[in-house]
Amino acid sequence: MDTASGLTTLLDRARELRIPSDITGDDALTAMRALLVLRNVVDYLAATVAGALDALGVATAQGRTLRELLISLGCAPAVAARLVRVGAALPLLPTLAAHAGDGAISGEHVDAIVKGINHIRARSPDPVSDEARFQQVSDLLGQFFSGATPAEIGARARRLGNRHAAATGGLPAAEDRSINTVDHRVTSDGRVQVRADLDAEVGAKYIAAMEELSAPRPEPDGTPDARSAGRRRADALEAVLDIAARGGDIASAPRTQLLVTVPADTPDLAELEFMGSISTMTLDRLTCDTTVTTVIVDGEQVPLDMGRDKRLFPAHLRKALYLRDGGCIKCGAPPGRTHAHHIVHWTHDGETSVSNGCLLCPACHANIHHDGWDVVMGLDKHPWLIPPTSVDRQRRPIPAYNRRTMRLDHVAA
Repeated sequence: MDTASGLTTLLDRARELRIPSDITGDDALTAMRALLVLRNVVDYLAATVAGALDALGVATAQGRTLRELLISLGCAPAVAARLVRVGAALPLLPTLAAHAGDGAISGEHVDAIVKGINHIRARSPDPVSDEARFQQVSDLLGQFFSGATPAEIGARARRLGNRHAAATGGLPAAEDRSINTVDHRVTSDGRVQVRADLDAEVGAKYIAAMEELSAPRPEPDGTPDARSAGRRRADALEAVLDIAARGGDIASAPRTQLLVTVPADTPDLAELEFMGSISTMTLDRLTCDTTVTTVIVDGEQVPLDMGRDKRLFPAHLRKALYLRDGGCIKCGAPPGRTHAHHIVHWTHDGETSVSNGCLLCPACHANIHHDGWDVVMGLDKHPWLIPPTSVDRQRRPIPAYNRRTMRLDHVAA
């Protein structure tokens, strides 16, 4: 019986299996053990077949990568990447392949060991010998049989990599930029997850920037910062991106380009490049002070009109806002970390002028657009904040941060 026929027969028999409703606890435990071993064997076979597909050039003949081919067959992207990685490594790691083929080790642990061996190889200035690789695999397998998780195996591999680098004249991991990585992925709910592994120097720069820009700041009513530490660091990262987009000139508009596509008949279905659908509130916020190219399209995705550049506050108006507001009008963040906000939104025909603008840091800008805060221009020609009812039931106006020593009855508001 050939491989394909044998697998088809096994698949048919597996589909016929049923778990009885009156199964005992001991039988259920035995069945689960058997199923997990079977899953491990299937993971091994899938990785082996992935390696065969790669060696035979099947994906290349179809004009795509092996990962793309596996995804087209129904694999999740992460699983496809794992099969490609493990399938390429197993022929060089016979000890690991033997344990995986027996079903003694899970696909996730196999992948952790493969990534660990790849990491150690990257740490070495010279090719790793077969004997050294065997010792490394044996060490990592020992971690698995001692109950280590995939993450713990990865940590052990980094320690082995450091040891190997020290013995062969390589750089310590903390100083090796060649293994720096930053990865990001868009989640199913339209958010972005970022993961970085950085050397000591770049890591120190990152931590210093996050510490400086994520310091707690009081709320407008003097209460402590309501943001969590994680939220403050996320706001700090946005501030770093905004500063980088201006190229050091805090009076200039950001140069980072974002593309927003807006259907002419359904503007509430606007989409942000790379990310997908966005709400009208986010569209209003983006068009305040980010270099957004807004493209109006018809039902066939044919552009009808391009966005107006005059939505951006030019340098001379930004400098005027810096002089008047002194920084974020809500929390007092320095001018270089602020956006120029249209009090009457630009998408609602608000003009780009000092009398219709104010400075807000990214976090406070989001409060204005999403959390019920409003900004109005007072008769004193300065912006005032109107808190949501969740903060103040009477929604009493609060002066801008740089004018908060004033009392409301000192001026006609």
